[in-house]
Amino acid sequence: MENSFINIKNSSFSITADLDIKKSGDKGVILAQGGRFGGWALYLRNGKPEFTYNFLGLERYTVKSSKKLSEGPVSLKIDFAYDGGGNGKGGLATLFVDGKELGSARIERTQPMIFSADETADVGLDNQTPVGDGIGYGPEETKFTGKINKIVVQLK
Repeated sequence: MENSFINIKNSSFSITADLDIKKSGDKGVILAQGGRFGGWALYLRNGKPEFTYNFLGLERYTVKSSKKLSEGPVSLKIDFAYDGGGNGKGGLATLFVDGKELGSARIERTQPMIFSADETADVGLDNQTPVGDGIGYGPEETKFTGKINKIVVQLK
């Protein structure tokens, strides 16, 4: 469940995933917490990295790359700089591949307390309802097709 995983709410954080890309069209969820009514997910769509933050199912903020990842080892990182000054504030999400910035997006609002009462935190898939639109539904459709070697979540 959600609370069995590190709590990133109301703080700055980074997620770094060391991956092996098998083919340039790899897809699927690398790491996700929450679901349709709130949460976040780091994933590949058609070989391109994306990070979506879902605010209560009302607003989705996505930072994505226009470039596909190359085959072989890759370090994918999302860095979220929280505005601070209280709970549920926004921040800036920046996506990096092998240390190079690929894009950023403003996340205007974040959930301060809980994403869901019954959603999960998942590695390599999104087991319940999807955080982002168009990434599939359930473990079969959202399973990551590359190889995850290591993921580090760091609170700042």
